[in-house]
Amino acid sequence: MPMAGFAQAQEQEKSQIFNSSGLPIPRFITLRSDKVFVRTGPALRYPIKWIFVRDGMPVEIIQEFDTWRKIRDIKGDEGWVHQSLLSGKRNAVVTAEKGTVVLRKPASDAKPVALLEQNVQVSLLQCHQDWCRVEAGGFSGWTQRNSLYGVYADEELD
Repeated sequence: MPMAGFAQAQEQEKSQIFNSSGLPIPRFITLRSDKVFVRTGPALRYPIKWIFVRDGMPVEIIQEFDTWRKIRDIKGDEGWVHQSLLSGKRNAVVTAEKGTVVLRKPASDAKPVALLEQNVQVSLLQCHQDWCRVEAGGFSGWTQRNSLYGVYADEELD
């Protein structure tokens, strides 16, 4: 095998080690339970760093090892969680200090539906360009993407 091909094969092997699910990294997911142990390493033998107590909280997967996922939370803290405690459901948290307005359609001049305070958790339904369609507390509508944690700036969701 030529050296260039060997180096490329090694790179692919490395990415498979850290991406055992075959899904892109980084990516956002949510916590599946209201009690999730975050550990210092990818196994039960590692000590618990902290415990999440908020079901549906969005976190970012930044690394994978076997059935363990290294996550980063809204504060930037990192630790390892077993994949069984995570869900592919997409949620977000309002980060804007003054909250965010939910509008009927994705336009600044649209009629307001609700005002969501900072730290409110929402279900992400769609995201296109600068807008995301969200649902929370029985209300549904569009809000500015930059007021949410749980979706990337260039990510499209359908």
